[in-house]
Amino acid sequence: MDSYTSPLESRDVLKNAAREVRTVGFELEFSGISLRDTANVVCDVLDGTVTEKTAAQVCVQTAHGDFNIELDWDFLKTAAANAGETVDELLHPLSKAAALLVPVEVVCPPLPVTSLTILDDMVEALRKAGATGTEESLIAAYGVHINAEVPALDAPTIHRYLRAFGLLQWWQIEANDVNLARRISPYIDLFEESYIKLLLTRDEPDIATLIDDYLEHNPTRNRALDMLPLFAEIDADRVRATVDDPKIKSRPTFHYRLPNCQIDDPQWSLNASWLRWCWVEQLANDDASLQALGKDFLTADRPLLGVDRGAWVKRIARWMENHA
Repeated sequence: MDSYTSPLESRDVLKNAAREVRTVGFELEFSGISLRDTANVVCDVLDGTVTEKTAAQVCVQTAHGDFNIELDWDFLKTAAANAGETVDELLHPLSKAAALLVPVEVVCPPLPVTSLTILDDMVEALRKAGATGTEESLIAAYGVHINAEVPALDAPTIHRYLRAFGLLQWWQIEANDVNLARRISPYIDLFEESYIKLLLTRDEPDIATLIDDYLEHNPTRNRALDMLPLFAEIDADRVRATVDDPKIKSRPTFHYRLPNCQIDDPQWSLNASWLRWCWVEQLANDDASLQALGKDFLTADRPLLGVDRGAWVKRIARWMENHA
């Protein structure tokens, strides 16, 4: 077992409901190298070919699936507006030296958990080519998104994972050492305590109740754990009646957005970010711990003040020490 695979195997959640190995898709945001150079690195490392190309997007086809490499479109639109230009006018100079300042995103295809080590070579090659990540940017909050396939689409499974993430989210912020620019951005907001308490006190909700509760408390894509893609996969009409955002892409995955992208740091790896997500996997599939920590969280609630965040992070750390 490699370090990507073993946490899921140890909890018997390596496979999905169809008994196929679960897949995970990663999205990496960085700058420092151009769109074209990024595509060339991915092609070289994964023996791929460029099948589609525009000024702002390249698709690299590999034996593992399609890797889409894109310039940050929102960034481009904002930069063009500030410069009094269209995006097309802005793209021409950006295709040269200025391209190094524009955020690039590599969107990996869903990969079996047993194949994730191929991404380590890609990250190393991008680093050597000059990719720079979260700490180097004052204008963009670069991160890594992890799209882990849900082990099953039933309400009890999803409820367990939501409760587990709610209990771990404060620890996740500290463990990932989330960059200040990303913390204060609106893109990775945490669940409010009121929603966590609702998750912990709901008694066996059905899927419609889970979705409605989520939409009431989180009617936005901007969450550290964005459940809208998953819930749109299950009931798109229900989701879009509340959040009609064309960027919501239906898929049977959790959309975890907390980790920094420190691709320029030789000590950093996707695996480290993945293993922090795997604590959610572990807690979600440990019913005794889930019940005990849930009870402790509710007991720790203080009138008007809520749960002491620092004390709760220490409580989670103690639990992890006993369950490592």
